[in-house]
Amino acid sequence: MRVIALASLKGGCGKSTLAMNVADGLTRDGRVGVIDADPQGALRHWGGRARDPAMPTVQPGGDDPLPVIADAMARYRWVIVDCPPSLDMTITQRVLRAADVALIPVLPSPLDLWAGAATVEAVNAARRTNPGLKAGFVINQAEPASALSRALTKALSVLDVPTLTHVVRRRAAYRIAAVEASSVYRIGARGRDAACEIDALITEVREL
Repeated sequence: MRVIALASLKGGCGKSTLAMNVADGLTRDGRVGVIDADPQGALRHWGGRARDPAMPTVQPGGDDPLPVIADAMARYRWVIVDCPPSLDMTITQRVLRAADVALIPVLPSPLDLWAGAATVEAVNAARRTNPGLKAGFVINQAEPASALSRALTKALSVLDVPTLTHVVRRRAAYRIAAVEASSVYRIGARGRDAACEIDALITEVREL
C-alpha cells in the first residue's frame, strides 16, 4: 500500500485537511509526497506557506495526474493525493485507477451521505481496472455523542464500502494547523489529541 487518495464529490468535507495531516503522520514511516489534484489548489497554497522544511512536499496534479503519481512513487515511500470535489469525475477516476486506498471523508449531514454514495459508485467503476483498490469512509468533524453522528454511521453501513472505526472529531487544532500552514503534529500541545486521532486512523487504514 503506497498511494492513498482522498476522494469525495462534495466540497467542504475536510478532504484537504485530512490529506495534509495524514501525510505528515506518515512521515514517521518514510518520505511522503502530496499531490494536489484539486484545481482549487488548497493544498498547494498550504504547502507553499509552510515554514517547517520537514513538512511533506506538495505538487500539482495537472490535467492528468497519472504521470505525476508514477513519478512520486519513484521518489517517495507514501503518496497522498487530494482529489477535486466535483461532479466531473475525470480526474478522480484517473487517480483511483492508480491508488491503493481511497478514503472518503463524510460529515454528519444528509448531503455528505448522498455524496458518499455517489463516490462509492466512482470507486466501484475504478475497480474494473484496479481490482485491488480498497476504500473506507472516514467520519469527519464528528461529535461522537451526537445522534446525527450515530445516524450517519448506521446509514453508511448499507453502502458497499466499510466505515472506519476511528473518527476524526471537530477540533480547533485542525483549524489552527491550517492557519499556521502546519499539521497537528507540529503545533505542540495544542495538537496532541488530534495527532493521536490521526495516528489511530493511519493504523486502521494500513490494515484495510
